[in-house]
Amino acid sequence: MTNLPQRFHGGPDSLGVPLHDFSTNSNACGPCPQALAAVRQADATRYPDAGYTALREQLADWHGVAPQRVLLAASASEFIVRVTAWVAQQGGRAVWLPPHSYGDYAHAAQAWGLTQDTLAQDAQLLWSCDPSSPLGASQPGLEQLVTSSSSVCVLDRAYEPLRLSGALALPDEQLQQVWQLWTPNKALGLTGVRAAYVIAPLGSGEAVTALERLCPSWPLGAHGVALLQAWTHAPAQAWLAESLQTLRAWKARQVAVCESLGWTCLPSDANFFCVRPQLTGMSQTMTEALTALRAQGIKLRDTASFGLPAHARLGVLPPPAQDALKKAWHSWQKSLRQYLPKEFS
Repeated sequence: MTNLPQRFHGGPDSLGVPLHDFSTNSNACGPCPQALAAVRQADATRYPDAGYTALREQLADWHGVAPQRVLLAASASEFIVRVTAWVAQQGGRAVWLPPHSYGDYAHAAQAWGLTQDTLAQDAQLLWSCDPSSPLGASQPGLEQLVTSSSSVCVLDRAYEPLRLSGALALPDEQLQQVWQLWTPNKALGLTGVRAAYVIAPLGSGEAVTALERLCPSWPLGAHGVALLQAWTHAPAQAWLAESLQTLRAWKARQVAVCESLGWTCLPSDANFFCVRPQLTGMSQTMTEALTALRAQGIKLRDTASFGLPAHARLGVLPPPAQDALKKAWHSWQKSLRQYLPKEFS
């Protein structure tokens, strides 16, 4: 049996919930009060409408598209597997991934026997993410990727609602040619509620039907429905807009904190960014550094699984968490100096 690539995620782990969790990209201003209230008030004693009629209409109206173009998914990861399965069923043989990307893209491809191709024009499934993860930056050549290919192109828009600068470099005409994958739970600060949806490209009726056939019944429970309904309402969107102002200020401070530690901060347009920590001594590794921080209640996201070794990704957190990170790093470095040769101390 072929070994599948190991999947890595941020958030709680075998040690429990981190005291200061920089490893996820959830909105640190959350949870959104309006969305949280809707989830708490959801009637979990009944099945949702199996066709999700009202929810589809709400999402379609909010995006200005026909309801027939709205697909619901249990999560982004569930749709990643489903669309990969559909492409494989259509005879697809290869997938194209950005140089640095979410590991579930590759995992689903390997599970369905798709090889990873270095040339987008030779792949039947193309993945893109903007702002990207782990970098939080715009994806280079996105417009060219969409316009020069007749393959299935999925644009992961998980972090679009958390964009703090820049804009999507894709005209609306090209945007209507891709599958847009949305996961609002990050922006609303409620990542424990699993719910996602997709806006299908124009003229993709047969593909939508095929993907619906691959979907299990009731992909969303009552809480997922409540989350997505709240997402389309003005109060939740007003809260999100206000939270972005706070996140911009927190991010500027967090970058300054990281740079004060001698870390290199990579450019980012989102509520997270990558760093290359300055390690003291020749024997120290990123794994050792992250393990030492985790022992002090600080969790960062190792980006090796994204194809970016020797770096870590940090979600933007409030100033007290930033100060705790700085203190924990200094504490670890101080403990090491007594064991290092003089030339490294």
